[in-house]
Amino acid sequence: MYSPKDYWSSLADGYGSMDTSGFAPILHPLAPSWFNRSIDDLQFRALRRALALASIKPGAKVLDVGCGTGRWVRRYGELGFSALGMDATIGMLQIARTRGTKAPLTTGLAQNLPFADASFDCVSDITVVQHIPHELQAKALQEMVRVLRPKGRMILMEVICRKGPRAERDSHVFPREPRDWISSVENCGVSLMEWFGQEFLLADRFYVRLAQTLFGRKSSLVKQVQSTYPRSSSHESSVAHRVYWKLRHITIPFSIWIEPTVERICPASLATHGIFIFRKES
Repeated sequence: MYSPKDYWSSLADGYGSMDTSGFAPILHPLAPSWFNRSIDDLQFRALRRALALASIKPGAKVLDVGCGTGRWVRRYGELGFSALGMDATIGMLQIARTRGTKAPLTTGLAQNLPFADASFDCVSDITVVQHIPHELQAKALQEMVRVLRPKGRMILMEVICRKGPRAERDSHVFPREPRDWISSVENCGVSLMEWFGQEFLLADRFYVRLAQTLFGRKSSLVKQVQSTYPRSSSHESSVAHRVYWKLRHITIPFSIWIEPTVERICPASLATHGIFIFRKES
């Protein structure tokens, strides 16, 4: 049975030494480092936009739930906030320390945060609740609102879908429609300030879908070519692997280049993720 804590522990143990940035265990473990750097850059750009829209003041006390290897905790400090990171996985926090995270870090579950009521000016959740089964997501969201001070802000970045709240992208991803994310959080006692789409990457998504159509989404060849290294020494696998990532080295930069235009002309629901900004009134 799927357990978020066990899942992330296995990633920390298996991919914690894959790159100096610490991106491998928290983004795409089987992808090349350049790919994860590109995704991180996009996410950081979106988070800065969200922080600006939320009007988070310098010195604000920020909790990053599911901080993983500490990338956001470190950046919150660089942006002038008083950051604290929490993660369920000790292995992730150990990687965060080796990657230079100086802010306080603690262990805990999103569904049972180890903090008093109204402890933080801002709570962030960057692709965390999407990895919690649907039946447990409401409890995690309630906990984040509970530790938020009146007038505090809550920032979520989560996978969105267009097939209803029970759609699942993978065995460990439990997305919702944008309206369902919004209603689920507002039911906890906050109100939506704004939301926008994140990671459209249209050209790259078209290419990946084409590759999946040609080879079959669940085929062993697709899984191998999407990995950093093919798991078979067969000529077919080796050639497909090289071609697949060489082409993505074109489609990803091109997608990022046109991303600002796509964001302006496409509905936010077409993106792969949504960034949601909420305000706690009392």
